[in-house]
Amino acid sequence: MSASRPLLAEFAGTAALLATVIGSGHMGQSLAGGNLAVALLANSLATAAVLYVLITVLGPVSGAHLNPAVSLMSWRDGDLSARALLGYVAAQVSGAIAGVWVAHLLFGLPLLQLSSTPRSAPGLWLSELVATVALLVVARSCRGPAAGRAPALVALTVGAGYWATSSTFFANPAVTLARTLSDTFAGIRPADAPAFVLAQLVGLGLLIPVARWMR
Repeated sequence: MSASRPLLAEFAGTAALLATVIGSGHMGQSLAGGNLAVALLANSLATAAVLYVLITVLGPVSGAHLNPAVSLMSWRDGDLSARALLGYVAAQVSGAIAGVWVAHLLFGLPLLQLSSTPRSAPGLWLSELVATVALLVVARSCRGPAAGRAPALVALTVGAGYWATSSTFFANPAVTLARTLSDTFAGIRPADAPAFVLAQLVGLGLLIPVARWMR
């Protein structure tokens, strides 16, 4: 397999994920008539559905990480080299930003914008820590013979996590950073993103001993 194929898969997959997150959030809010529960339902169902498809299609190519935290865990487990890790993270972050811009173009929104949605509170930070641990535990358990269950398990975890956490389950540094660039339903104010990313990385750090035990 060409070394560029996994990177292209991570770029395209993360772009598709963000286009779905932003697009479905905007569409849900536009059609819900102010009912935030309906908007969140649309957002969560669309995100879970596209994750199932992306992991199924891209899993054999790149592992369908679509998330720097997952790639960092794979590097820590020895499944990715340091060079591959850097490539994956670059592809994921750039793909996430591209996906946000694609969603803006699809809905006729200004291409360049910053979110004004505040997401800053201790409960939100704790939610991101818990969400990241939950997602990584599920991803870590879908290895070897269990790999075929990854699309369904990850999709269901994220779909449920939208409703089970006050932060609506970002659990992904690339997603978090990219969502600062969209002043839509799924956005997050740039000033609030660093705390989310820090909580996600702390969650990853807490999981490392558990992952070692699971291995």
